[in-house]
Formats: sequence, C-alpha cells, structure tokens
Amino acid sequence: MSRALPSLLLAFAAHVAVAQTTVLRFTRLVDVPGHVVDDAVVVVQGERITTVGSGTKAIPAGAKVIDLRPLTGIPGLIDVHTHMTYFWDQQPGTQPWSQQGRRRSAETVFLAQENARKTLQTGVTTVRDLGASEYGDIVMRDLINRGAMVGPRMFVAGFGLSRQRTPPRPGAPPGPPRGRISEIADIPVAVKAQVDAGADWIKMYGSTGSAADVTGDETFSLGEMKAAVDAAHAAGKRIAIHSYGPQGGRDAMLAGAESVEHAVDLDDSTLTQMAARGTYYVPTIDHNRYYAEYHQQFGYTPEQVAGLDAYRARNIETARRAWKAHVKFAMGSDAVFTMFGQNTRELGWFTQIGMPPSEALATATTNAAELLNMSQSLGAVKQGYLADVVAVAGDPTRDIHVVIDSVRWVMKGGQVMVDARSRR
Repeated sequence: MSRALPSLLLAFAAHVAVAQTTVLRFTRLVDVPGHVVDDAVVVVQGERITTVGSGTKAIPAGAKVIDLRPLTGIPGLIDVHTHMTYFWDQQPGTQPWSQQGRRRSAETVFLAQENARKTLQTGVTTVRDLGASEYGDIVMRDLINRGAMVGPRMFVAGFGLSRQRTPPRPGAPPGPPRGRISEIADIPVAVKAQVDAGADWIKMYGSTGSAADVTGDETFSLGEMKAAVDAAHAAGKRIAIHSYGPQGGRDAMLAGAESVEHAVDLDDSTLTQMAARGTYYVPTIDHNRYYAEYHQQFGYTPEQVAGLDAYRARNIETARRAWKAHVKFAMGSDAVFTMFGQNTRELGWFTQIGMPPSEALATATTNAAELLNMSQSLGAVKQGYLADVVAVAGDPTRDIHVVIDSVRWVMKGGQVMVDARSRR
C-alpha cells in the first residue's frame, strides 16, 4: 500500500468530521438547571456534544451553524412515566379503553407513532414507558433506536407485574411471563420473563387505582414487593412500583424500589425515609386532571369526575409535603391516549407546590436522568453528553410555562426532530 494512501484517508476523515460538525447558537442556555450561559454556543458532532462555549470565538471553522437566537436552550426533557402504546383512533362511537387489547400488536405499534411524535413536540426526547401489552413498547424502542420510527428514546418495562384476580381464560398464555402473579413464587419468574424479552425496567402494580378508579388498595405485600425488587436488582434492573394509596407507597419505598408512582397521603415518616434513601417520587398529578377534563371521551360520570378532582387535591398536598421533606422528584405524565402532547404540564403543578422554576426543570432533566441511571449522558447540555437540546421562547428560569407552552425546536441525538420556529 502506498504511504500516501493512509494520509489521504486521514485527511478525508478529518474533512468528514468537520462537515458533520454542527453549532447551535442561543441567546442563553440553561445547560443544567440553575446555571445559565449567555450567548451560548453548543458544538455537536454526530450524536454527542463536543463543547459548550460562548460567543463567536467558540464556533469551529467550517461548522454548520443553526442560529437559534433569540431562543433559550435547555436540555432535552425526560418523561419518566408514559404508556406510549395506549392509542385511541378517536373514531365516532368508540371510547379510549374500548380499543385496548382488541388490535393486533403490530397495528398498535404502527398507530402509536402518533403518540411518539406528539411527545417529541413537547421537547421530551426520552421517556420511561411503564407497561405495555405484547411487548409493543420493546418493539417501539428498538424501531426508534434503529431509525425506522420517529420518537423519543425509550426505556421500557414490558408487562407490568399485577395480581391475578380471576382464573386465566382457557388457552391463555401462562401467567408469570405476562406479569400475572398468583403467588410469591411467580414473581422472580415474571421478572425474568420481562428481562429476557428485553425490558430495561421492571414495573409492579402495588395497588388498585387507574383511570377513574382512585381507590389505592394495596395488592402486593411488603414481602412480595421485596421479592420483585430483589429479582429486578439481581438482573441488573431498576424497578418502579405503582401505588395510589399510602400503604402501598410506604411498602414500595421500604422494599427498595427506585421510584414510587402516584401515591397520596404518605405520612411524615415515609417521606423522611424516602428522602434519606433517595427514593424518587413520581406523583403524576396532571394525569388525573387529564381524565377529569376529558371525561366525555372516557364516558365518566360527574361522580367519577368529582373523585378524580378530590384525588388530585390529595396528590398536590402530598407532593407539597414531599417537597418540603426534600424527597427527590422526577416528572412523569402517565400519558395515555390523547394526553400525548401534554407531557410536560406536570411541571406547572410542581411550581404550584412551591418549587422554583429551575427546580421544576430539574425534575425533567438532571433528576430524571439520575433515576434512569443515565446522568452521564442525559439531562444536561455538557461535553460528551448526547445532543438532546430543546429551544424555547422565553426564560424558563423565571417561568416554567415557557417550557410547557413555548417549545420551538427539538434536537435528539444530534438530529433535528422538531422545527416550529415560525410558530408564534
């Protein structure tokens, strides 16, 4: 081989590297919540950030510049509780829940692309998806990762573990792989089934409560939750436990779950222990606002709406007390059906309980990345991190509604996913 050839190849590689360098320029950048870079320059190569600087001097020669001034840059947002495969086509005469389980999984995955696109439009570039039938969430994750589907980066749980309350129907697949638990011995089998199928997380339904049901009766004992936590951790996975009520929430924390979802009326002792252990609280306050506001779509009665509103009030009060107790929060929408596109409204409730805007933003960035065990790649605009960057119109350090209502541009992994700068 000629000695000149390696030199030519190196020169070509260097040329390609320069050609693939993109610069994002902002009036200001919240690189991590609580810190602002003025006249910010973010240099992106491939899917990652190479440098963050300020002013024209920070722009490499030959780079492609995307001038996003006068917008403000923030990290790509993370929604840690979604159900992406819950899709409703809004056909006349149908209700959202009536279509669940009636379509083939492949059809559901295809249709759920709409939920994924709407999520990206809110500035959410990563989600933790907590439960889907037939492993549709795993299929969506893999299609998105290979570039065959447009959507946020997904961390998924497969079938959620739930109590088997009725005998299986004739010919039904066995319970544990599908997450149906009859006895404690089923739990490690069900966890292994999700892991073997490709789940990133384990999800357990530790109480009743969903949709218009706000009862919160515990369905798994502390010992059973501990069995699920131990099995998940032995497999190198983290676990989220759903509990609408206080006892299930307390037991989920004591069992060692990384996050407790939804729970209300948690007592002071539980909140103190959650703070000490670093257990994340994902209150999903806005989820019940959605059900109440869209009650006609779901066919809910006035009494059911009143129950949802009352539960939300308890949810808000519990979140206020949890924040004062220094419990860690992560933003989870619990988005289903037509709630996609409203993923970040949860942040407004966080400021209502007293969080400053920067702290609320952290629940969807640095905190959420830590919960996902991705704090070295997601949740901030830093050198070496994945290039998930969002541009908003306004100052999110003063008003969190800028993040909720004024997303204008979204990059995920170095690719521009949303450009709505012409929108006012």
